[in-house]
Amino acid sequence: MNIILKYFPNISVEQQQQFAALDALYRDWNAKINVISRKDIDNLYEHHVLHSMAIAKMIQFTAGTRILDFGTGGGFPGIPLAILFPDCEFKLIDGTGKKIRVAQEVCNAIGLKNCHPEHLRGEEEKGKYDFVVSRAVMPLPDLMKIVRKNISKEQQNALPNGVICLKGGDLQAETQPFRRIVETEELSNWFDEEWFKEKHCIYVPV
Repeated sequence: MNIILKYFPNISVEQQQQFAALDALYRDWNAKINVISRKDIDNLYEHHVLHSMAIAKMIQFTAGTRILDFGTGGGFPGIPLAILFPDCEFKLIDGTGKKIRVAQEVCNAIGLKNCHPEHLRGEEEKGKYDFVVSRAVMPLPDLMKIVRKNISKEQQNALPNGVICLKGGDLQAETQPFRRIVETEELSNWFDEEWFKEKHCIYVPV
């Protein structure tokens, strides 16, 4: 939990309590439904919560922004972002029902009212959003094909509406089709920890 305050020192007491509650909740649910690798649960805050919050270093969503978390799994990056941006609306979708159940139970337990998990495949999602976010779900060109239909034309943020992804490794092939418009930031520019090396936040306006 201290690692969250290291990089986001201005969060409210309520937000601190919500973040602090995640550890016990995910440990409990992970014992029943494997949403995080068993050996990785001890790194929950660094590898999952703070990693998700890297998107907040790319953009500060304005109040009323609608965000779709595509392939959320057990709630990443959607739940940490929904805690961080209580005035925005988040829909979390995943094709695996039991993972969505975990995300829903975590939201309920911490009283997260702006976060709406739903068991749904991306192709079935019909809603319009300002941004689509995801964490290493599929190659960028495949993701763009599915979610382009979900990006709203109405703008309300400093960054034009689009897709923001968290990914690792060599991204040259994935970003090649969008090379004229894509923005890539290295997470090690924002976070000191070794784990964030060679991990990136990618933004593609739509």
